[in-house]
Amino acid sequence: MKKIAELLEERHKINKKIEDIQNKCPHFNFSVRSVQERLDSSSTIIMYVCDRCLKHIGYPSKKDIKNYLKQ
Repeated sequence: MKKIAELLEERHKINKKIEDIQNKCPHFNFSVRSVQERLDSSSTIIMYVCDRCLKHIGYPSKKDIKNYLKQ
């Protein structure tokens, strides 16, 4: 079994790779989605999310939120 420190280091490397990919993405297409507020939280918030890299790229307008909630 892997030690906790090894798992945390592996998670850090994966997070860094994800961050690098997301920073290179042009975010041309995005959708309104419900996403987890923080990693340690079960609360969700509504945000614009890039369809390609899944980066949270901003907060939608009231109109977009209303349309999302109608779905």
